[in-house]
Amino acid sequence: MIEARHLRILRAVAATGSFSAAARELGCTQPAVSQQMKALELSAGTTLLIRTGREMRLTQAGEALVRHAAGILAGLTAAEEEVAAIAGLRAGRVRLVSFPSGSSTLVPTALAALRAAHPGTRVSLVDAEPPRSVEMLREGDCDVALAFRYGPGGATEDWEDLVVRPLLTDRLVGLVPEGHRLAEADRVGIGELADEPWIAGCPRCRRQLVEVCESAGFAPRIDFATDDYPAVIGLVGAGLGVAVLPELAMESVRPKGARTVALEPAVRREIVALTLPDLAQVPAVAATLDQLALAAAR
Repeated sequence: MIEARHLRILRAVAATGSFSAAARELGCTQPAVSQQMKALELSAGTTLLIRTGREMRLTQAGEALVRHAAGILAGLTAAEEEVAAIAGLRAGRVRLVSFPSGSSTLVPTALAALRAAHPGTRVSLVDAEPPRSVEMLREGDCDVALAFRYGPGGATEDWEDLVVRPLLTDRLVGLVPEGHRLAEADRVGIGELADEPWIAGCPRCRRQLVEVCESAGFAPRIDFATDDYPAVIGLVGAGLGVAVLPELAMESVRPKGARTVALEPAVRREIVALTLPDLAQVPAVAATLDQLALAAAR
C-alpha cells in the first residue's frame, strides 16, 4: 500500500536529486530515505528511481506518481485538518506564502488577530512572489497564497481552479529623489520620466513597468534591478534614478531622500488571498482568510 510519508519522501528525492539531500531537507537520515523508497517501490510493484552518476532520476512510473502526489497530499492535509476540527481538537496548521510587501503589512496584523482568536492555530510563513507562490499552492507546498495581479480583472491570470478572496486594490506611485524637478508635483505623467534612469523591482513588477512605459511611447532605461524594496528606495534617495512602487511597499519603509508622486495614468494591482477549494473548508484556513480580509479592510 502506498503511504503518504512515502509520497512526501519521493517528492523530496525528485526535487533534490539524491537520497542524502532529501534526508537533509526532511530532517531524517539517508538510510531511512533509502529504506522508505525501497518500501514504496515494493508497494508500487515497479522501479521508480534509477541512479545516473551522482543523481537519482525518476522513471516514467516515478514521474507519474510524483505528478499525482501533490493533489493526494493536499487532499490528505485538508482531510486531516477537517477531521481534527470535527473531533473538537481546537488546533490547526496553516502554511502561508506571501510576497514581501504583503508580509510586512497585511500579514503581521492578520496573524496577530488570528493568534488572539485561535491560540492553538500554528502558522508558518514563507516569502515568494507570484507566479511562484501560486505554483506552490497548486503543488501542495502551502495552504494560503497572498498574491497580486495587475490590470482590470487580472485577465492574464489563470486562477479558475482556485478560491480567490479579494483583499484590496493597491495603487502604484512614482518615486523620485528629493531634489528632482518633479519632486513637488501633484501628479506626474509616466511619459515625463522617459529620459530618466530607472530602478526596477521584482521580475513581475519589472515586466509591468516596461508595459506601462511602452504604452506611453518609450522603453525605460533600467540601470538597477532588485527584489528588495528598501534597496530600490535607497537607490532613488541617493539620486541614482526613479522608480515605480506599490503603495503597500511604502507602508513599512521610510523613504529617506526620496519623494512619492501620483502617477498618470493610474496603475493598480489587486491583492488577493488564494487557496484550493478543498482547503477553503478547513477551519484554520478559513479563519486565516478572514483575518487577512479584516487586516486589508483596516
